[in-house]
Amino acid sequence: MVVQQRFIADVRTNPVNRAILDRWEQLALPDGWLVAGCLFQTVWNLHAGAAPQAQIKDYDLFYFDAADLSEQAEMRVQSHVNGVLRDLGVVVEAKNQARVHLWYPEYFGFDYPQLKNSCDGIDRYLVLSTCVGVRPHGADFDTYAPYGLDILYDGVLSPNPLTDHRELFLAKARSYQQRWPWLRIDG
Repeated sequence: MVVQQRFIADVRTNPVNRAILDRWEQLALPDGWLVAGCLFQTVWNLHAGAAPQAQIKDYDLFYFDAADLSEQAEMRVQSHVNGVLRDLGVVVEAKNQARVHLWYPEYFGFDYPQLKNSCDGIDRYLVLSTCVGVRPHGADFDTYAPYGLDILYDGVLSPNPLTDHRELFLAKARSYQQRWPWLRIDG
């Protein structure tokens, strides 16, 4: 529980993360989560003594809406998100996890299962330590880290057996290691 509290505190040092989480109700995303890069990169930036938001190229939101799997519906949600968060001056990408299986094979060249919820998507990031999500829950926060937070804080980059695309993993891990040289590739 202590590492989870530290994680939330670290994530909230990034003013963009904090603003997104503070406006969560306005986003109204079904099964919504703030995920991945903006979270783990904030932690790694703090470890490196950098500004929490340094080098974060975008902020990712997952949601799950199986009622409409069209690209147009996802674009409408993206437009709404853009309207709520426009003043932050960053790229925020909202992705419907109910439709990832429709575009992933063409984009990445690998099959992808049909998911049942947003956490299924978080489970499948290429690097285990990057499989993280947060969202407000009343006065507190839900944290989803299926492989734990210790590997994130330890800087261990291991391939995810659910999406073991080794070449993609190695490219991503090496990219991370270039920015944060203390990270260790394990796999």
